[in-house]
Amino acid sequence: MAEILALVEARLRTALGEPDARAAVTFLGTDRIEVLRFIDGDVVRYATLGMSAQPMSDPTAVVADPLKGPRAELVLSVRGGSADTDQVLRKLAVLAASPQVEGLVVAPGASLDVGEPLWPGAPFTSVLVAESGGLVEDLELDAPLEPVRFLPLLPMTRNEAAWKRVRGAQELQEKWLSQGTDLRDPLRHSVDLD
Repeated sequence: MAEILALVEARLRTALGEPDARAAVTFLGTDRIEVLRFIDGDVVRYATLGMSAQPMSDPTAVVADPLKGPRAELVLSVRGGSADTDQVLRKLAVLAASPQVEGLVVAPGASLDVGEPLWPGAPFTSVLVAESGGLVEDLELDAPLEPVRFLPLLPMTRNEAAWKRVRGAQELQEKWLSQGTDLRDPLRHSVDLD
């Protein structure tokens, strides 16, 4: 586990630079989850560290396989300066712990909801999990371990989350793209869903 997390942190540092802050959260019955903050110009990136220590397993499995199963870390990018986005640290740790706590398998296209604003004044309580491989490349591990995927999180307003449940992640992403939505704006309004 420690060896995997050292490799994950090295991959994050290679892709995003040196973190300027980090926070750790431990939930009862789970491994420690850290959230690292990286500053890149006016963009602040938050990345979890610890979610990939154990593979995510099918919640219906009688016994979880300690080696096989998908592994992931979460990455959130927002524009700094217009909101107190650092308040998202604990919520990101909660999302990263959800595979251990709730038996979730976090994958692209999934919605994750924290039930309250991601940070003070945020119009978002949930995120859409996007495809890995863009900002931070997947980290290959020795077989039989699956690679660690660095999954971007895209904040969704309540209306967008409801629309996504009906129409799907792909259509929501197409709406954002067609309307030139700045998904890094920490205070943006819901996209026009008509």
